[in-house]
Amino acid sequence: MSFPMITTCPVCSKQLQITRLQCKHCHTMIENEFQLSKLSSLAKEQLHFIETFLTCRGNIKEVEKALGISYPTVRGKLDEIIVALGHSPQKKQNEVNKKEIISLLEKGEISPEEAVEMLKKE
Repeated sequence: MSFPMITTCPVCSKQLQITRLQCKHCHTMIENEFQLSKLSSLAKEQLHFIETFLTCRGNIKEVEKALGISYPTVRGKLDEIIVALGHSPQKKQNEVNKKEIISLLEKGEISPEEAVEMLKKE
């Protein structure tokens, strides 16, 4: 039986270091210091979101449908994951964001309530 990999120490909450790998077939063991990928530090929910996002080929409208969440929520989750991976989310100029919101509203991709919510965040 295998368990999901933990990446933080249950005692001090610092990042764990992988130091041993073992082959299930021949039982060869390799000991050294191995690096985890940035994705391994994400929460289970964040990994599920990324999998859904990729399955939907980055189409936010499809992600909305698949997860049953609104456009602003999808954008918020993307920003959270970007920050968790050690990057800063790109902030667009307010003028561009307002045009984007109006365009989404005109296309019917967001509701008037979602547009108002998004404009309040500007």
